[in-house]
Amino acid sequence: MVKVNVGFLHPGSMGVSLAASAQNSGNTAIWASAGRSAATRKRALQHNLTDAGTLDELCATCSIIVSICPPHAAEAVATQVLDCGFRGLFVDANAISVGRTRRIAAQIEGAGAHFVDGGVIGGPAWEPGRTWLYLAGESAAEVAKCFSAGPLETEVLGDEIGQAAALKMCFAAYTKGTTALLAGILATAEATGVREALESQWSRGGSAFAEQTRDRVRGVTAKAWRFAGELDEIGATFDDAGVPSGFQEAAAEIYRRLAHFKDTDGMPALDEVLAAILRAE
Repeated sequence: MVKVNVGFLHPGSMGVSLAASAQNSGNTAIWASAGRSAATRKRALQHNLTDAGTLDELCATCSIIVSICPPHAAEAVATQVLDCGFRGLFVDANAISVGRTRRIAAQIEGAGAHFVDGGVIGGPAWEPGRTWLYLAGESAAEVAKCFSAGPLETEVLGDEIGQAAALKMCFAAYTKGTTALLAGILATAEATGVREALESQWSRGGSAFAEQTRDRVRGVTAKAWRFAGELDEIGATFDDAGVPSGFQEAAAEIYRRLAHFKDTDGMPALDEVLAAILRAE
């Protein structure tokens, strides 16, 4: 197997785990430190990523670039890579709508580069069988080989751009959508004075659902700032498919009300979370 230089933009908690699987598979994982935060620099150093310094140098060094960033930045990152003259294989592994994925693909391929649609399902890939990178596009199998040693799992869905994005959107609509729904339910029950009764009903027969729900709602706060944008992308995917997207719009708003918990140490108290959801705009 030919070993390649794989660039990662930008190695957050998920991106650095993908980079580790690329390294395990014999490839060189490269990033660009220019303009990145101290936390990102520390993370990249801990996992032995090679620093190209600048995006220009990364694009000149790598034959494959993986973009994994907040959804709102996906198109800007693709444009920056093309502006550096990159004409290799660009993998968009962001949580973005099918329509946005296809627009970026047209942009990349129109410039003479190659595009693979990617969607990550699961948390950071540190254990086998826990995280999957789904891929679609004519060069999807080539990308899958870059992570062959794991622990990241890969699966090629086919040649059609948008398939990986669609799967990610549908899966995340359930996982992130139901968490937001449960948060809204608890907040409404709190506001109407029936939360204790609701949790008692949930707990009948020895069920742990009430406790699990409280932990789930508190635990999502650290990522709420990012999930809001992802729910916007899910809503756009539903719209394009002809399905009502109001569920996703409401879920995105709930996450926006929780976004300020991003840098909180530990999980906030449930009362704080519910108060944030209930705050007057």
